[in-house]
Amino acid sequence: MRLTVTPENLLEWIALKINLVPLPLLHAQLFPIIGKAVLEAADKGVFEAIHRGRQTVDAIAAECQLHPKALQELLSLLVVLGYLRYQENAYTLTRTSRRWVLQDDQESVFGMMRFNNRVVWPWLEQLGNYLQTGEGIQYHDHLTSEQWLHYQNAMLAATGTEAKEFGRKARVPKQATHMLDIGGAHGQHSVALCRRLPNLQAVILDLPPAIEKAAPLLAQAGMGDRVRHQPGNALTDDFGESTYDIVLMSSLAHHFSDEQNRAVAQKVAQALKPGGVYIINEFIRPEVGGKSDGVGTNLVGSSMDLFYGLTSTAGNYTVREIQQWQREAGLKPLKVKTYLSIPGRAMVIAQK
Repeated sequence: MRLTVTPENLLEWIALKINLVPLPLLHAQLFPIIGKAVLEAADKGVFEAIHRGRQTVDAIAAECQLHPKALQELLSLLVVLGYLRYQENAYTLTRTSRRWVLQDDQESVFGMMRFNNRVVWPWLEQLGNYLQTGEGIQYHDHLTSEQWLHYQNAMLAATGTEAKEFGRKARVPKQATHMLDIGGAHGQHSVALCRRLPNLQAVILDLPPAIEKAAPLLAQAGMGDRVRHQPGNALTDDFGESTYDIVLMSSLAHHFSDEQNRAVAQKVAQALKPGGVYIINEFIRPEVGGKSDGVGTNLVGSSMDLFYGLTSTAGNYTVREIQQWQREAGLKPLKVKTYLSIPGRAMVIAQK
């Protein structure tokens, strides 16, 4: 997936073709404004207000307590971006907005938008220091109670669509009964597999602050004791021996160094039953030079690699690197499964 500048007429096409348009200026000037505008619109309740029938500038401004002139400028941009329609002095939501940004919609990414606006945006100011020193933020060590709540809601929002696809596509033993979900927090991936496999039960190993805020989110899935939390730390805890048919580590490898991921893989291999699988579910860093790895070179993998480096000092890994951890632990890599809904993301699976 790539962000592209699309010409709207022949002259603009020619200007792009002959390199007359300063694309870096668009990246530097427009993209930050666009990103922040969408985040603020969600966080300030603009989409919700329109959804509830407040469709004129004055009505939206009154409900959201915003300045009418400033709001008018924001709404005009949201129309251009395809979030809103404007007709006869009234704004309405497009299909994109109705599906993805309303707070209470099951598939909404609103939680991620609020987290990015309130918590992540200030982190980006540290990117220059990270590039000079290599020292990331290590945000798990500094989140407040309120930020942990925003974080867990963001993770839930980020996996709403992915978890369904994971539940359908993940290659797992059909008769699996026991699963370990390392760092699974809200547990949506475990829930998806438990709904697919009627005899499966899952244990979610996660940090106590994560569990505190994620437990109510997991409870909404109504899985009872089939999916439960267990406080712990993947880097220090023992996983047992020949205990699990499935071990999943989703969106956690990017927080660990190469050495730490190798150590976790060794513990996972010991904890798996014969025929069991270890699934590392991650954004994939593209191979240098664009060499095919089954996932592809794309904007998502590259940008998330830089983001995770900044925020947790590790970063993404290539498929080749992940499979090397699995091979060294005595596991056999299987076919990589990619996502249709989340480009640049994949399940890297290995079997004991």
